[in-house]
Amino acid sequence: MANLAAKTCTNVFYRARCEASTHNERLSSREGAADLMSIDRGRLYRIERGITNPYAEEICLMADLYNAPELENHYCTNVCPLGKNMPKADMETLDRISLRALSTFRKIRETKDILLDITSDGVIDESERTDLEKVLENLEELEQVAQSLKLWVKKNL
Repeated sequence: MANLAAKTCTNVFYRARCEASTHNERLSSREGAADLMSIDRGRLYRIERGITNPYAEEICLMADLYNAPELENHYCTNVCPLGKNMPKADMETLDRISLRALSTFRKIRETKDILLDITSDGVIDESERTDLEKVLENLEELEQVAQSLKLWVKKNL
């Protein structure tokens, strides 16, 4: 029985519902949450236990009802096979996101110069491959910061 509680407590959907229950008493039970979403309470149980993957429509309902837009990113990057390459966004504080953004902006200035040097002749040779990978890495970091900021805005505004 301890396994049941441990698996449920680590589930992102369960944690989001529990956090939302501090603002909406009906979300403190699966039955109340299931009623609000018009889904079967047994299905919500299986989702929160990790037995069943939720449908995209259910993710939209949960994200809206729980004020947890991070569930959408979690679903897209961890469950949906089409979104496996999307940037994973983290729910962070605004000051943390801002610091990461500023750090990334500093890297982007140098990235711009590297990209211009690589592409100026219209050919990417083997010696430029490492630099191009660094450009992509920096752009992916910027994309991740942007996704984190979008999540923060959706959740807090």
